[in-house]
Amino acid sequence: MNDAASPEDTAVTIVTQTTVRPDSTDAFETWQTETSQIVATFPGFIKQTMLPPSPPAQDDWVILQRFEDSDCAVGWLRSPKRLERLKLVQPLLTGRADVHVVRGMSNVPAPSPVSAIISTRVKPGCEEAYRQWEQKAAVTQAAARGLQGYRFEPPIAGVQADWLTILRFDTQENLQAWLDSPVRKRILAEAADFTEEFHYRVARSGFDQWFPVTKEGAKPPAVWKQNMIVLLMLFPVVFLFGYLVQVPLLQRRLGIPFVFALLIGNIASVVLLNWLVPWTNKRFLWWLKLHPDDQRIHDAKGAALIAGTLILLAFVFWTMS
Repeated sequence: MNDAASPEDTAVTIVTQTTVRPDSTDAFETWQTETSQIVATFPGFIKQTMLPPSPPAQDDWVILQRFEDSDCAVGWLRSPKRLERLKLVQPLLTGRADVHVVRGMSNVPAPSPVSAIISTRVKPGCEEAYRQWEQKAAVTQAAARGLQGYRFEPPIAGVQADWLTILRFDTQENLQAWLDSPVRKRILAEAADFTEEFHYRVARSGFDQWFPVTKEGAKPPAVWKQNMIVLLMLFPVVFLFGYLVQVPLLQRRLGIPFVFALLIGNIASVVLLNWLVPWTNKRFLWWLKLHPDDQRIHDAKGAALIAGTLILLAFVFWTMS
């Protein structure tokens, strides 16, 4: 289950995890927006992705900055402009910030709901013992419930002294169960003689790319609200594509078998949702944001509106079919 990078993938991703003071969220967002504009001008920059806090799974901000190769990434990390930006942001942060360089990672953020990024400092001269221990640990954790992927990254000379392990799980509960398990604690105890320290942080992903965080509290919308808005757009898209395109054109006129016509419909639906969900999200910002008074009534109003719209659409589509 080791997600090794392909030899052709020379790109690297800088993974930064940091915790922002509760009263400094707006200032941090402003700082990050300005920093994003600066890093975009650096040679080799490809893309930046931000994952805001999503308690209880993820308490910190995760920033993914992708570059064409290691030299370009290191150029940004060591640049005077970045160092100047770091001085400005320090008063807004609490605790230490973790910065890791990961080779490959062409698909970031990871498609799984939650990942643990584990950083380990190995004692000098114990690298081979640590490698052997890591191989044994990988075999043991492969049996962990919900494990979807595993990456192991050695240090990068002059850039990153820690050894990096990335575990991807299907749910926060399964990840936490593994982190707290007696089996894992026993494995870690076996590495005590050749490791100086290790710690981990959690990064969550899901529908977050469709639901930007508002400045009020810097928390993403509840998952059930995200799912309802996705369903609100998915239902009419699937029906109308099937009614207007899939059945009359793909299946009847072109003679494409149902399975392949359905696959084409699914692809089209995903593409359309990437446009429709953000558009709908803006119309439901009043509902997605936390309500200062009665949250339950506020949530019920939006849920009732979406449920009513779905029922109305179902009735209209029923009369068409």
